[in-house]
Amino acid sequence: MEVAAVTRYLLGRVGQAALVLWIAFTASYVLLQLLPGDSILIKFQNPELGLSPQQIAEIRAYYGAGDPPLLDYLNTLLGFLRGSFGYSIDTGTPVVERLGEALPETAKLASAAFALAVLIAVLIAFAAGYSRTSWIRNALLSVPSVFVSIPAFWLGILLIQVFSFRLKLVPVIGGGPVQQLVLPVLTLAVPISAPIAQVLARSMDQVSTQAFVPVVAAKGASRWWILWRHVARNAVLPTLTVAGLTLGELIAGSVVTETVFGRGGIGRLTEQAVNAQDTPVMLAVVVLAATVFVLVNLVVDVLFPVLDPRIEAAS
Repeated sequence: MEVAAVTRYLLGRVGQAALVLWIAFTASYVLLQLLPGDSILIKFQNPELGLSPQQIAEIRAYYGAGDPPLLDYLNTLLGFLRGSFGYSIDTGTPVVERLGEALPETAKLASAAFALAVLIAVLIAFAAGYSRTSWIRNALLSVPSVFVSIPAFWLGILLIQVFSFRLKLVPVIGGGPVQQLVLPVLTLAVPISAPIAQVLARSMDQVSTQAFVPVVAAKGASRWWILWRHVARNAVLPTLTVAGLTLGELIAGSVVTETVFGRGGIGRLTEQAVNAQDTPVMLAVVVLAATVFVLVNLVVDVLFPVLDPRIEAAS
C-alpha cells in the first residue's frame, strides 16, 4: 500500500473511532439524564443531614445541576476532553480518583481472563482441527456453544461451591493474590472464550480448503506443522477482530464477576454508582469501556494490512 493510501486509511479509522466515542458519550449522557429522580436531592435532601434549602441549592450549583441541559452537556463534554470527569455525588471525590483506585484491579482481572480465554479458544480450535474422528470433532466444536450459554453469575457461584466449599482448594475469602484471582478469572474467561473459539475453528476450516495446503502437505510437512504454521497463520485475522470485540465485553463482564466475588474494581464501582444513582461515575465508566473497545479495535484495524491472509496464499 502506498504511504498516502495508508495515511488516508489511518485517518479514516481514527475519525470513525472519535465519532463512536462521541456517540457513546452523548447517548449515555442523554439516557442518564432521563433517569427518574434527582440523584443530588436523593442524597442531600435527607432530614438527618440537616441541610437548608440554600445549602442544597449551593451543592446543586457545585455539581452543575442547575445549568441548562445544553450548557451542562457541553461543559461535561469539554471536561471529558480535558480528562476531568467531575465529582462523585456519592463520595464527593473526583471521579478520576475513584477510577484510578478501581482500574488496576479490573485491569489485572481482565488481562488474566483474556489470556486464559485465548488459551482455551486455541486449545479447542486446534484439538477440533487436528482430530480425525468426526464425533470428537463435533463434540469439541459444541463446547463454545455451551460456554456462551452459561450465565456468569451462575458460573461464579458454582465455582465457589465446588472449589471453595466442597473441595476447599481455593479460598473465596482471604488467600494470596494469585488464589484470589483463580475463580474470578475462570468465571470471566469461560464465556469470552466461546466466540473466539468459534471464529478460529471456522476460519481454520476455511483456510484448510485453500490450494496452498495440499502443496505444503506434498512437500512432506506433518499435519501438526501445517495446522500450526500455515492454517493458523491465515486464520488469525478474523479471530483477532473477534478478540478485539470481546475485550470490550470484559468491562461489562467484570460488573457481575466482581460483585459475585466481592472484588474492588470497575465492576464493583459501577454497581455502587448504580445503587447510588451516581451519574458522573456511571457516565465515566461507560466512556471508559467505550474507549477501551474503540482503541483495541483501532489497533486491530491498523494491523489488518500486515496480517492480511492473502499474503500466505500468494506465497
